[in-house]
Amino acid sequence: MDQFTLNLIVVGLSFALYIGIAIWARAGSTSEFYAANRGVHPVLNGMATAADWMSAASFISMAGIIAFVGYDNSTYLMGWTGGYVLLALLLAPYLRKFGRFTVPDFIGDRFYSQTARIVAVIALLVISITYVIGQMAGAGVAFSRFLEVSSSTGLWIASAVVFVYAVLGGMKGITYTQVAQYCVLIVAYTIPAIFISLQLTGSFLPQIGLFSADASGQPLLAHLDGLLTDLGFRTYTEHHSNTLDMVLFTMALMIGTAGLPHVIIRFFTVPKVSDARASAGWALVFIALLYTVAPAVGAMARLNIITTIYPNGIGEASLTYDGRPDWMHNWEHTGLLRFEDKNGDGMIQYYNDANAPAIAAESGWAGNEMTTFNRDILVLANPEIAGLPGWVIALIAAGGLAAALSTAAGLLLAISSAVSHDLIKSVFNPNISERSEMLAARISMAVAILIATLLGLNPPGFAAQVVAIAFGLAAASLFPTIMMGIFSKTMNSTGAVAGMLVGLGAEMIYIFTYLGWFFIPGTNMLDNTAANWLFGISPASFGTVAAVLNFIVAYVVLAMTKPAPQHIQDLVESIRIPRGAGSAQSH
Repeated sequence: MDQFTLNLIVVGLSFALYIGIAIWARAGSTSEFYAANRGVHPVLNGMATAADWMSAASFISMAGIIAFVGYDNSTYLMGWTGGYVLLALLLAPYLRKFGRFTVPDFIGDRFYSQTARIVAVIALLVISITYVIGQMAGAGVAFSRFLEVSSSTGLWIASAVVFVYAVLGGMKGITYTQVAQYCVLIVAYTIPAIFISLQLTGSFLPQIGLFSADASGQPLLAHLDGLLTDLGFRTYTEHHSNTLDMVLFTMALMIGTAGLPHVIIRFFTVPKVSDARASAGWALVFIALLYTVAPAVGAMARLNIITTIYPNGIGEASLTYDGRPDWMHNWEHTGLLRFEDKNGDGMIQYYNDANAPAIAAESGWAGNEMTTFNRDILVLANPEIAGLPGWVIALIAAGGLAAALSTAAGLLLAISSAVSHDLIKSVFNPNISERSEMLAARISMAVAILIATLLGLNPPGFAAQVVAIAFGLAAASLFPTIMMGIFSKTMNSTGAVAGMLVGLGAEMIYIFTYLGWFFIPGTNMLDNTAANWLFGISPASFGTVAAVLNFIVAYVVLAMTKPAPQHIQDLVESIRIPRGAGSAQSH
């Protein structure tokens, strides 16, 4: 059986599974559509949360950006994992105690203000749409290679699949679909990593193989550092970037994680407050299974690329264009990998021509000839690079698509809930029937899928980078407001609204000013250098600064206005004692 047919069968079976689950778990009420009728077991919710959380950025993109940058991009691992701990400890049980369906629902009721609710909806839409662009882009990358269609065609296929199971099943269908998607993605991620670790180091566990000796007799990371240095690249294991920006970026990812609406709503689906804590713990376990493997995947893939191009060692004869392996040909067809024979010698030269090593002049090299290597392809190409069996390649195709589609579905549900429940029902038409509200939710989700697909056709950067911007937006707007809503009894609606507007506005202005990709189609955020940033702070890191501004403005406004009414303060007190399954209610 040829590889394309095998890919088609495995991916098709996974899609059939997702759609079948959605039909089986079809939502029949708004409670099922928004919160799965609050009947999800903590272990299953932990698994679904992990799938919702580990998006295309985690599965497809994270190892790629670590592979090509090294230690400095471990900030993605630290920020995302640390942020989930914040969410589990500081927010999840209290929000479950409050007993609402959505984040704007909590903000609107806690701050007794329709204005606060509307501002929260706007923030949620900006965050979720930005985030979902990365998921659709990741799905397009996977489709373009494994189903041999263009990335744009792949996007439309992905959109159709998400449309069927998300619009039909709502939170109930999405939850059980995400459980299946987690199983697919974790198996797809770890099996190739185990094979490659065995090939390179003889270690069964990639986490141990990363620190073991390879065929050179050196520790794998030391060998990789030496090869990169010889080729004029920075060392893999050392810190090279702006330390301030690194700290701010890590913090932005952490607090942005804790403010992500599509992750928060997962904790509204369990029966009790104690179940929210338990499901958070299980989710951390399931997330760790992938996150502890990702650094090994990145390092081993980078080593394999170099040794493929220089099979006899750097300075010796390199790979010829005519002799390049099938995986290179396969990915060149997608346009995501490209070579150019700059000196006409028929050999591939791969090195940092901005910091050309001495061997470049000696060998007559005219520049780096790997002119394009989209980092989002690395994990998907990994089995091919390592020469693994065809079924492993098909499996990772299904895993990459599962990761992208599981998170996309969660985001789209957050968007549709905000529109149908928080705007239409809570603001514009409080007397809307449940049937009409369900219809509005499904229509708004369909519109959100269309918008996400159109934006995903021209993403501004790699999946993980686009997602990082969404985290900055969440850090700047929703996280501070939720924190103050839980832990500050006196915070009033005026302060909360002012803080959200300033935080979100500051982050958006900084992105517009120093990134520019909202204005210039086809540009990439990598085209913007640190020299353009204020105090060396990148747009993705500015979310931390904007969050601080949010807090400061909220408390300054609070000092100049009346504190929250007493019944709201009593409500907050009841939230902060998260016992039992009942919801806190305002008067």
